[in-house]
Amino acid sequence: MELRRGTLKEFYSSSFTADVQLDGSVPTWLTGARVSRAIPSSELLAGRSCIVAFASDPSDPTEAVVIAIYT
Repeated sequence: MELRRGTLKEFYSSSFTADVQLDGSVPTWLTGARVSRAIPSSELLAGRSCIVAFASDPSDPTEAVVIAIYT
């Protein structure tokens, strides 16, 4: 498992997914990354910092899950 920092750009409450810009990689955005249901939707605001976990292959965006939000 690999953990990466990022910035939440958009949260979609209907599907509990998000668009995330990974730190250190301006052109790289994850679109439709899954979000842990343990995170309250009230915390998922654009511009917040987040931690993204990649289950096995960090080059595969379908493996990405937002696991934490922090300030």
